[in-house]
Amino acid sequence: MIELLFWTAVAVLAYTWVGYGLLAALLVRLRGDRPAPPPFADDAAWPEVTLVIPAYNEEAFIAEKLANSLALDYPAGKLDVVVVADGSTDRTFEIARSTPGVVAFRRPERRGKVAAMNRVMAHVTAPVVAFTDANAMLAPDALRQLVAPFTDPTVGAVAGEKRVAGGGGGAASEGLYWRYESALKRLDSRLGSVVGAAGELFALRTPLYRTLDEDTLLDDFVLSLRVAEQGLRVAYAPDAAAIEGPSASLADEWTRKVRICAGGWQAMTRLRGLLNPFRHGLLTLQYVSHRVLRWTLAPALLPLVLGLNVALAATSPAYGLLLGLQLAFYTVAALGWALRDAAVPLRGFRLPLYVVFMHAAVFPGLVRFLTGRQSVNWVRAERAAHG
Repeated sequence: MIELLFWTAVAVLAYTWVGYGLLAALLVRLRGDRPAPPPFADDAAWPEVTLVIPAYNEEAFIAEKLANSLALDYPAGKLDVVVVADGSTDRTFEIARSTPGVVAFRRPERRGKVAAMNRVMAHVTAPVVAFTDANAMLAPDALRQLVAPFTDPTVGAVAGEKRVAGGGGGAASEGLYWRYESALKRLDSRLGSVVGAAGELFALRTPLYRTLDEDTLLDDFVLSLRVAEQGLRVAYAPDAAAIEGPSASLADEWTRKVRICAGGWQAMTRLRGLLNPFRHGLLTLQYVSHRVLRWTLAPALLPLVLGLNVALAATSPAYGLLLGLQLAFYTVAALGWALRDAAVPLRGFRLPLYVVFMHAAVFPGLVRFLTGRQSVNWVRAERAAHG
């Protein structure tokens, strides 16, 4: 029985982090690639876009962000830049309002990012709306890359590409994780639909925007999957790059991860219709494999596998070897924590710590979701400067 539990747990973990990617690659190979959508004929054919930048106390970034946004390569006269700075107590609103070509909104009360987004959407008339974070800088052609897939009428939303600046230490591990995520998103998009966009940069057809509950924690994730629920695809634009610095410290990254995990549990309760394979078919497989397992079974199975392996270690050399490998993994993770402030010139050294972080954050995230203690207002994780 212990062996059965051990190998079942190992199989679920392997499927979650490796097997689903292999399965998706196989299905893409068997089905073939989707035909590329036709490009827009000329600049006149590109749709008007409103770029919405929610910004709470972003004085340190907003001027650079606006300069970056206004310099984007997009057909003249077809891009509106909107900043919504509700609740800001610094100069974010004043900087945005005084920037030519930018429309700025602000209310004194702070009700959270989602309330601000819901409010500003009443002013958006462009057929496509894009959202981007105030501290994420966009590549010059990012908006064209993001909007290009909308030539396909089956595409209702498009996820951009988050990239983490910096090349060493924790930045390298965070970057490795996002490159892995990018590879899965490519497969998801080729197979069917991306299961969740990142808030650094994503877009949707404006009529598909659905007013969100103001306590929504993962607005980007829920908005994009609401589009998929309606039977439209969420495409992936890997060259629509949004670059932000890595978390300034592991404490800041922990804060961010716990919030995301609390939001993941909240999202699963509100998107439970996606668990119905008779209605959503392949999308259900993608959603469960890429998202649900990471927030439910995988974090619980990781310590279970270690405990079961301890019980089995004396039964055969193979189990002893497996236990040794597990202990080595956790030892490297512990070293990563102990040397968290040191420069270690070894690529991927902190990756085990990052993996443990991701799984461990699920537990306080679940507690915060169940107790309602996760505020809708971001306690922003500080980011290092862009490299």
